[in-house]
Amino acid sequence: MKHIILGTAGHVDHGKTSLIKALTNVDTDRLKEEKERGITIELGFAPLVLPDGQKIGIVDVPGHEKFVKNMVAGAAGIDLVALVIAADEGVMPQTREHFEICELLGIKRGIVALTKIDMVDEEWLALVQEDVRNFLEGTFLEGSPIVPLSSVTGAGLPEFLQALSEIISTLDERTDSGLFRLPVDRVFTMKGFGTVVTGTLASGKIRVGDTVEIMPSGGQAKIRGIQVHNETAEEAQAGQRTAINLQGTDRTTIERGYVLTRPSTFEASDRLDIHMKYLASAGKKLKNRALVRFHTGTSETISRIILPDRDELEPGEETYAQVIPATPVVAMSGDRFVIRSYSPITTVGGGEITDPLAKKRRKHSTPGEVEKLDQGTGEEKTEIILERAGLDGIPGLSLAIRTGLSPGEQEKILEKMLSEKRVLLIDRDERRVISSRAYGDFQDRVISEISAYHKKYPLKEGISREELRITLGDFIDPKLFSKAIKDLGDDKKIVAAKETVRIEGHAVKLKEDEAQLREEITGIYKNAALTPPLTKELMEKFSKNRKAAVDILNVMLSENVLVKLNEDMYFHREALDQLKEDYRALLIKDGKASPATFKELTGLSRKFIIPLMEYFDKTKLTIRVEDHRMLRERTT
Repeated sequence: MKHIILGTAGHVDHGKTSLIKALTNVDTDRLKEEKERGITIELGFAPLVLPDGQKIGIVDVPGHEKFVKNMVAGAAGIDLVALVIAADEGVMPQTREHFEICELLGIKRGIVALTKIDMVDEEWLALVQEDVRNFLEGTFLEGSPIVPLSSVTGAGLPEFLQALSEIISTLDERTDSGLFRLPVDRVFTMKGFGTVVTGTLASGKIRVGDTVEIMPSGGQAKIRGIQVHNETAEEAQAGQRTAINLQGTDRTTIERGYVLTRPSTFEASDRLDIHMKYLASAGKKLKNRALVRFHTGTSETISRIILPDRDELEPGEETYAQVIPATPVVAMSGDRFVIRSYSPITTVGGGEITDPLAKKRRKHSTPGEVEKLDQGTGEEKTEIILERAGLDGIPGLSLAIRTGLSPGEQEKILEKMLSEKRVLLIDRDERRVISSRAYGDFQDRVISEISAYHKKYPLKEGISREELRITLGDFIDPKLFSKAIKDLGDDKKIVAAKETVRIEGHAVKLKEDEAQLREEITGIYKNAALTPPLTKELMEKFSKNRKAAVDILNVMLSENVLVKLNEDMYFHREALDQLKEDYRALLIKDGKASPATFKELTGLSRKFIIPLMEYFDKTKLTIRVEDHRMLRERTT
């Protein structure tokens, strides 16, 4: 069965609430102030069973000009509209404004209820009907049923219900992204239950016991109970009027305009790309950076309109623009919005969100980029959002939110692009992908940074992995960095050792004076054999060219000519290799060695004995057993 929401629209005191009560026996004016003033102030809700058994939800909106913002919140989730026009007054200012709001929200179908026919004669009724037809000409309600009726006498109500049933039978099932979203239009506390929120479930479904995130605040709560059309249910689906009892959150932490989502799916945005229509009825030009009231879903926030390619917008024009809300909003590509002027408050425009998580518009944006986000294919939209995501990449679900595609559609496009190697998967757990072009640019940067390091430090074998990562930017995802290093290594463009990275083919080239210094240092360590000078002693000898001496030592370490036992002690490799063989022979002969027998073997002082014995432990020649060393291979 289809899940349909019917919303009312129309001027104050034209009989919207009375019509709903006549149809459902529910008075949607529940507030004391509404009863006293005789007008609707807040949104009202009621279920309606049609003659064919179809059950729908009705959202009743206030008609007074002071409460249009409440009307917009209620109209955001409706599938069709009942435009209510009183026969004794005809089309009035709020009739026009409400109707424009419905058009801006993308509502395509509806019905006209010509109320209060008991207050006019037939001749006047005929004139009003003609006037209404003229008003609807060229709009989405042109040709829609205009049903004269009276909520007082009941005349026309059966005809209205029949016409409504026929329209609903031709409606397509609501498009559902599958991503759970409930824009909150009402919050209250029930004794014994706690916090309750209501709204029209925009997409996806939810069950009792599920955990939801309260956006944009980011808190979480558990669903304690669900009602659909005032009846207890275990599950709610897209298109249903839903009341949710939340456990684990206080009434003060949530308000109209907030959105319930699955945890970690949506992000609150402080900049959105939009395609907007500026109404001809606006009357004056819209200036770049003008303050407006931005309505999307059930939220209203003071925002600034950015016109990247112009200084102002003429009434009746359309353009691609950006919105910067004062408080973050939660939205998805394809969501509709309404713009009302800051002061005086009137409806001046609206349209569709093309990227809910936009960045500041680049002057060198790809030609046609914003148009493709609005009108392009799913693949074109995906390519643009991937480019915008850059090196951060983007998870599949976030990609769907920014393209407006369902997760299933988005996944099919990604699989195709992955097979064509136009995108790369950099995190399997969250299905995070990156465009191949961005990845290729990043690899080029990696090579460029390594090359620059070689140029700056010609005596160093390579740059450490950590230094390279920091140079590229702390924001770089570690998985992306590791993948780039591995792929460049596999492609023989770089050589990636455990600690350092260098360009393939890079070798340290010493100048004549550097080569002479190396030869001198080599001679010192070779001649010293197992009694080399401490590092500080060597540096004192070469105090005039200390930096060059340090660089030469690092080169010799990287080439494995020298071996570093600790910061103070370096040995020539040949001397250590010979000692290793002698030490091994001693251990095979005696079965174990102590510092005393090691001294007998080498004639060294304790200054050298202890570091050398510990070195052979670390390099796994020996293993310490109490105060002795034994060959590791024999103990294992």
